[in-house]
Amino acid sequence: MKNTRFIWRHMKGKRLLYGGAITCVALGTFIAIINPLILQVTIDSIIGNLPLEAPTWLEDRVGWIVNNDRLLEGLVLAGLTLIILTALNGIFQYFRGKWSAAASEGIAKNLRDELYNHLQHLPYDYHVKAKTGDLIQRCTSDVEQVRLFLGVQLVEVARAVFIISISFIIMLKIYVNLTLVAIAAIPLIIGHSYYFYILVKKTFKDADEAEARMSTVLQENLTGVRVVKAFARENYEIGKFEEMNRDYRDKVHRVIRNMAWYWSISDLFCLIQIAAVLVAGVYWTVQGEISLGNLVVFVSYESMLIWPVRQLGRILTDLGKMQVAIDRIQEILEEETEFPAEEGLKPEIKGEISFNKVSFAYGDGQPVLRNVSFRVKRGQTIAVLGPTGSGKSTLVHLLTRLYDCQGGSIEIDGYDIKEIDKKWLRKHVGLVLQEPFLFARTIKENIAFANPAAGENDIYEVARIAAVHEFIEEMEEGYDTPVGERGVSLSGGQKQRIAIARTLIRNCPILIFDDSLSAVDTETDLQIRKALQERSKETTTFIISHRINTLSMADLILVLEDGEIAQMGSHEELIRQEGMYRRIWEIQNSIAEVY
Repeated sequence: MKNTRFIWRHMKGKRLLYGGAITCVALGTFIAIINPLILQVTIDSIIGNLPLEAPTWLEDRVGWIVNNDRLLEGLVLAGLTLIILTALNGIFQYFRGKWSAAASEGIAKNLRDELYNHLQHLPYDYHVKAKTGDLIQRCTSDVEQVRLFLGVQLVEVARAVFIISISFIIMLKIYVNLTLVAIAAIPLIIGHSYYFYILVKKTFKDADEAEARMSTVLQENLTGVRVVKAFARENYEIGKFEEMNRDYRDKVHRVIRNMAWYWSISDLFCLIQIAAVLVAGVYWTVQGEISLGNLVVFVSYESMLIWPVRQLGRILTDLGKMQVAIDRIQEILEEETEFPAEEGLKPEIKGEISFNKVSFAYGDGQPVLRNVSFRVKRGQTIAVLGPTGSGKSTLVHLLTRLYDCQGGSIEIDGYDIKEIDKKWLRKHVGLVLQEPFLFARTIKENIAFANPAAGENDIYEVARIAAVHEFIEEMEEGYDTPVGERGVSLSGGQKQRIAIARTLIRNCPILIFDDSLSAVDTETDLQIRKALQERSKETTTFIISHRINTLSMADLILVLEDGEIAQMGSHEELIRQEGMYRRIWEIQNSIAEVY
């Protein structure tokens, strides 16, 4: 029922097309039903001597065909009628296919759009846990499975209902006893079809999930191809993919084996049913209970009746596949988005920030930040230092509300951050990540991503601040150079500088550099920091780094240990205190003296 409501809702705007397709099915079915009747009249009345059984208005117009003196004319009329009806049926079939395909493709397109839109609005935590290959599988293969059912089998259901209903009524009118023989195997076929529907639904779900795992391995390998090459792990990756591929093949083979069993058994039932009708029909024809023409027509209608019933298995099988696909699609759509229906506050953001006893833990419950408190004035630079896992990145992620703090509060310009609209907040906070992501576009497009309305001069200006302009100008295509997928054609430092330029082009009042200068040399590091200071003295800047030289110019330095602030102060204050900051400063200074 849940899946039915899902399909009905997504048919909005396409129901008229389906109505047209089903109308064409009804008209085509009517023609298919008439054809055997014409054959009966030809055998019994045109060639034979039986009187024409037809409504009075029709008999008055074509009653002459029973005249043996006009045999040829009667045969020609019957033949032309069959040709015209077949041509009309072809026209109806064309529009049926056209309209059902247009409707199903439209639904699939809307469904993909809805999935993509929903994924864009899911919280950061969801994407951290989800597997990219599996999400791609759900947005492509699962949507395609829904499209296939709606484009083919949904209309086939209507066709089967029309044919079975009308054929059964006509067969009853021809001979009741033979009709009872004709439907004897139908309960067996229906029960057999339902059993395989349950079986195939389960095996297809296993196959679909195996394909998702295989897609994930493939996606990870192609994304991390540089690492694979660097460690000469090609053979390991090949073996890993072959294992996933083999598992997928085995799961698909189970589906195919089940389908093979279904078709062989259902075909056996159908053929036995037709054979029984032929034996009984010939017997009753010899006994004079029915005419030869009626027997021929009855067998035709028996085929019309039995094969759609057999096709029920195909419909149920594809229905099972579609239900699995819809369940997987709905798992995404039922995830709660991070943006509530009601917008939050949209204050003017200047950059004064306050952390008040902030605590946070991820899903495992292990605290990452404990009672973190500090205050930052507008335009100040705050540096954060600490060992791996001390909570540095988590701290700035809380500031952008990629996560929300679970204890305490964060305020920006006097407003609780949880009351500020998330999109509004993120438009005013520029974040440069430690591992910058570049799109498979040109350098210009990557820089302008954060501000599509930016002009060329704006792009050049931020590129100069990020110390990447000269490098870009030296390239053959300059700013129009494609960077490859994830910026694979660039070095780590080049990607970081382009990512910095992309963040700067939005001119945010708050900037966050999450260890985003780690891949550039110290000279370039200093050049970028000086350019940033000269650009705006009113921008509040957070810098996470392990380099003391990078942190030393900050107004306030936070030293995190085990999620708590172990030290806090300026560079001059901290090097006079015993603690982690001084130890790291001494180590880095001694290394610098050696080299």
